[in-house]
Amino acid sequence: MLGHSFHPPHLVGRSVELQHISQILAADGDLLLAGIPGSGRHSLIRAAADQVGARVLEIDCLRATNGSRFLELLAEGLVETFSTASELQLIQRWSANQPVVLEHSLTRRARLVWHASPSRDWELLQALLELPQVMAEWLDCRVVIVFQNFPHLRSWDRGSRWEDYLQKKIQQHSRVSYVLITTIVEEWASEIPLQTIALGPIPNHELQPWIQTEAASHGLHFEPGSHALDLFCSYVQGHPGGAIALNRRIWLDHCTFEQNTNSPAATLIQPHHVHRSTLSLVEDLSMTFESLLLLLPSTQVRVLESLALDPTDSPHARDYIQKHQLSRGGGLQGALAALEQKGLLYGPQYGYQIALPFLAFWLKHRLA
Repeated sequence: MLGHSFHPPHLVGRSVELQHISQILAADGDLLLAGIPGSGRHSLIRAAADQVGARVLEIDCLRATNGSRFLELLAEGLVETFSTASELQLIQRWSANQPVVLEHSLTRRARLVWHASPSRDWELLQALLELPQVMAEWLDCRVVIVFQNFPHLRSWDRGSRWEDYLQKKIQQHSRVSYVLITTIVEEWASEIPLQTIALGPIPNHELQPWIQTEAASHGLHFEPGSHALDLFCSYVQGHPGGAIALNRRIWLDHCTFEQNTNSPAATLIQPHHVHRSTLSLVEDLSMTFESLLLLLPSTQVRVLESLALDPTDSPHARDYIQKHQLSRGGGLQGALAALEQKGLLYGPQYGYQIALPFLAFWLKHRLA
């Protein structure tokens, strides 16, 4: 029950993007959707696909360490997407003339298997990528194939052969739309005829009504006239995943207090409740944040610490560089670009705001 609570019943603050994506998919378009993890990328795609009656097949390219593994993930996704008995019969019919077999078992779900050497991976890729189009035609529906972390293919596809073939298929299939999910819009996206949408932080005035409604559904209310709700929004920084996590933690802390004291707790959320719950939430995340800093170059850590302590939309300003002893010129620009690429920092369009929820809070608390 708790795992599904505090999740909004509809997309919060993304209505414009939802309409745009739905139009793209309905017109057999292809899309690059950029945003940091937790910004609602997958929820948007699923909601848009639902609006146009499309099936969704998701593949995380980060899990593909080579071509053979990529094929396994693609095959798993196909069987998960078309999983009813009648749909599996169609896949069985299709496989009669293909180098793959639909294997049934009493102990596990059906799966597509093949007995071929890695030298035949290319033939298998061509076959498996045709199946979504075939199923869409037979079922008279649309299919959306979502590739998360698409650039990761280059870690093993050295000659870009697989990437080039996927880009070719993006342009050919008439009932299949391709969605590439990335952190930022990279230069290579202009080489493919894709429409691009970048997700930024959700404005507070759009996030606040849901935060209040969700708290109220659990018997809690933000204290009128206090800055409790504003404090909540300043901590989550327009990040829907962060808002869900903090709302849940406030409620759990409320329930814990009642259990420990055996008396009803106040139902008004005051600023100190928000701050205390954020502290406990960040304490749980501290090991993750510590590990993250260890993986970053010192120049990037320095930039993050400076922006956490002293937010600015002009980190390139001479006074700011001198004040925080940042590297000048290309070193600073490179650090900013790298942090944006990693999903830790928004770019200039959002004032170089730290993107990962609670990271700024943790850095300030740690440095203080």
